[in-house]
Amino acid sequence: QVQLVESGGGLVQAGGSLRLSCAASESIIYINAMGWFRQAPGKQRELVARITRGGRTIYADSVKDRFTISRDNAKNTVYLQMNSLKPEDTAVYYCNADLGMTIATIKAYWGQGTQVTVSS
Repeated sequence: QVQLVESGGGLVQAGGSLRLSCAASESIIYINAMGWFRQAPGKQRELVARITRGGRTIYADSVKDRFTISRDNAKNTVYLQMNSLKPEDTAVYYCNADLGMTIATIKAYWGQGTQVTVSS
């Protein structure tokens, strides 16, 4: 069964950095876009950043110039480098990927979420 396994969350002071990683749990043949979403208490889940297989990226305005998304296609892994963190970045971060064993079976998968807490 396909799983997206996240790591790298934690507690950091404002201005600090964290790096999140998300890897598919088994060899997946087809992986299209991968990305990160976040959900703060009492708020809706929102897109943070997304990257296509070819490396094209999009970012939420609130994280531009502070966060960088990247991926290693050979390792089926996506990363989120978060710099200059702010208390408002505090949320559960979820990995998301469109993947499947065949092109016809590609669908969206979600990780279990990892907590990021930024103290002021």
